[in-house]
Amino acid sequence: MLKLRTHFVTIERIETRLMTDNKPASSARKGLVEVFTGSGKGKTSAALGVVLRALGHDLKVCIIFFMKGNYPYGEKKTLAHFPNVTFSIFGGLGFVDPRHVKEEDKKEARKALEAGREAVMSGKYDLVVLDEVNVAVAWKLVELDDVIKLIQDKPESVELILTGRYADPKIVKIADLVTEMIAIKHPYDEGIQARAGFEY
Repeated sequence: MLKLRTHFVTIERIETRLMTDNKPASSARKGLVEVFTGSGKGKTSAALGVVLRALGHDLKVCIIFFMKGNYPYGEKKTLAHFPNVTFSIFGGLGFVDPRHVKEEDKKEARKALEAGREAVMSGKYDLVVLDEVNVAVAWKLVELDDVIKLIQDKPESVELILTGRYADPKIVKIADLVTEMIAIKHPYDEGIQARAGFEY
């Protein structure tokens, strides 16, 4: 019994030392470019998971939501409680129809990208998320070249996350981490509609 207790104490000390040693150092941290794309559910959810982890280390976060309008996403209420998070939401009240893109849709997306550039270059944030920017590029709401230039101009210390389906191959090529969510099964296929607290 004594040996077992000693074993646990040793593990506790090792874990404590590892946690102390691995605390992020702002001056030495290199920011990467992450992409969450694909047809499966979980792209924004994955980005928000990184946001939550960053907040646990007292990092400052900015999230730019493309094409989300005033839809009642639960994360908006949650994020409002964190002092280290700034977020801006762009888009009309309805969803964008890629077959009939309105000038207002383009205007809102361009404003979102400009807000994203401002956040990235401001020096205020450790992590910037451009949510659904990949879709905005694919549907020609913003120019691919403008997004690539933002990635290239990004200060080394800033982590940048781009989410959304249809990530352009040029963005995939210059990113440091790319994860593709693959739709194997989805409740929509069984007629189950989006549920508050789970899908939005």
